Amino acid sequence: MLDRRIAQTFVELADTLVLRFDAIDFLHTLTERCVELLDVDAVGILLADQRGALNVVAASTEQARMLELFQLQDEEGPCLDCFHTGRPVACVDLAEEPQRWPRFTVAAREQGFSAVHAVPMRLREQIVGALNLFRTAPGTIPVDAVELAQSFANVATISILQVRALRHSEMVSEQLQNALNSRIVIEQAKGILAERLQIGVADAFSLMRTYARNSNQLLSDIAQQVIARSPEIADLTRTTKPRPHR
Repeated sequence: MLDRRIAQTFVELADTLVLRFDAIDFLHTLTERCVELLDVDAVGILLADQRGALNVVAASTEQARMLELFQLQDEEGPCLDCFHTGRPVACVDLAEEPQRWPRFTVAAREQGFSAVHAVPMRLREQIVGALNLFRTAPGTIPVDAVELAQSFANVATISILQVRALRHSEMVSEQLQNALNSRIVIEQAKGILAERLQIGVADAFSLMRTYARNSNQLLSDIAQQVIARSPEIADLTRTTKPRPHR
């Protein structure tokens, strides 16, 4: 039954890749499944943003969320060590190693936790965050549970990186499409302005370009205004006409 539930969890996590991806809901689901399937009492996830700054993005309990926030605010704790080194970090009894993370240990015990194990969310050399397992009683988390936690973290990492890559690709494609669309508008405006001022299209383009620079506007915006015969660019059509090319 446990093996079946683990398999179902992997399917559930993988399904988020083909459905509309909600990263926060995805990571909260991950924390819930970890508590359900691993020998832990709470789970938290720290995730780095595009600038590399860590944020608390999911926690199975309010106590775990508060402890994760404390680590970020105080810049001390096993989860931060795990993220910065890219390696698992564990403490089976915080009371026996108070000097390791003095302030974190006090905060953890205030929230009711006595042991912690953090695994990195990484793909090769890229580290995106840390998956953090908390226990209310001292003790070692079983090896197979830690390995399963790492597998869940790996799935989450691949999902997040894939979505980031997709969004970056979509952004690049959108920028390219915008550039192509702008070029079409500019070509139309060149023809309109050339006919209106009885000048060559090259001169019309030069006029629009100079006007855009002088007025600190986008060339595509000026082109749109030319097409719309906007009164805001009346100065452009009154500009001294360049000498026609022979």
